[in-house]
Amino acid sequence: MRPPESEDYVYVQEPDSLERLMRRIRAGDNIALDTEADGLHNYSGQICLIQLTLGGEHFLVDPLAELDLTGFFEALADKALIVHGGDYDLRIMRASIGFRPRGEVFDTMIAAQLLGIEQIGLAALIERFFAITLGKELQKSDWSQRPLSEKQLRYAVNDTRFLEGLAELLRGELSQRGRVDWHRESCRAMVDSTERDHSRDPEESWRIKGAGRLTRRQLAYLKELWRWRDVHARRANVPPFKVFGNQWMLDLLQWAESHPGTPLDQGPQLPRNIVGSRLRTLEEAIARAAGMSPADWPERGRFLRPDPPAMGFKEQFEALRGQCAEIARELEIAPSTLAPRAAIEAVAQSRARTVDEIMASGGLLRWQAELLQGAVEKTLHGTRKEYPLRK
Repeated sequence: MRPPESEDYVYVQEPDSLERLMRRIRAGDNIALDTEADGLHNYSGQICLIQLTLGGEHFLVDPLAELDLTGFFEALADKALIVHGGDYDLRIMRASIGFRPRGEVFDTMIAAQLLGIEQIGLAALIERFFAITLGKELQKSDWSQRPLSEKQLRYAVNDTRFLEGLAELLRGELSQRGRVDWHRESCRAMVDSTERDHSRDPEESWRIKGAGRLTRRQLAYLKELWRWRDVHARRANVPPFKVFGNQWMLDLLQWAESHPGTPLDQGPQLPRNIVGSRLRTLEEAIARAAGMSPADWPERGRFLRPDPPAMGFKEQFEALRGQCAEIARELEIAPSTLAPRAAIEAVAQSRARTVDEIMASGGLLRWQAELLQGAVEKTLHGTRKEYPLRK
């Protein structure tokens, strides 16, 4: 298939261009979709640009312009969508504007995984199928700034420009290998996951990666440092990591705990942006943590511990894991695509047997559970019945 050649686009900022787009959406079937957000530059990420390709025509919708997009999103929700790694796009669209797709969603990244393609990024797939190399120099653009440059807009067009042709090629390969149903189920599960909230308890959101290794006293420092950072990030409307990175916090709390009462200017070197009120309030946060009584120190994270594994669990787990790897090798897909390690461990721990039990215990899809059932029967239950491998 020849790659799409047109790079012309319509930048939708006014009612006339929006109406033109609406007519195309109503008349179209498959719509390639992507978004640009400002999570790298602002405290609360928002959608800053929506890219669409329909039948070779490209539209860039500006949600920051003064347009009523209610009808646009309603019409879009009923169409079949083509996305690449659509989990993020659909999740942020739901969070920002309450968008939920009602039509079928075809994810080209998931398709590439199910076909055993190792490099599944959009740029890698475009190079593989169309022999075109896309630049990445604008990946970290601040899409919330206006006006957007011509270079930014043309860069954004490339995120959907190839998706229609790419989906057609991948759909053909999925059909040839009998994996269309696998893909359909996987895409449906991805869409369903974007409709569930993953919000953390506000009282626990300060527990960053690495907090589980800290003592209760160190957790007191971490909690105060996190709160200090969050206040300044909100005030400056920047992502928290741009105020003070997680590793900076972990390093600083280690020093502060071991040097109580020592002035901060005698401690580790801080980022250049920690001056003025940021520096003063940082010192206050450290002092609050140092003066906290042990009764007020946060508890270490509490997790539900599974029942101790039965005798021979390790051997059965490794045997099941080996069988899964062998099935994946025969299917020419990554073992983690068939079943992640945690899923295999959960299945072995629960001693699941039926397809439904494998799905429930391992959090797997039906196509995955059906492929694994024979291995589960053999390694966990000693059954010698042969289960044909469905390729």
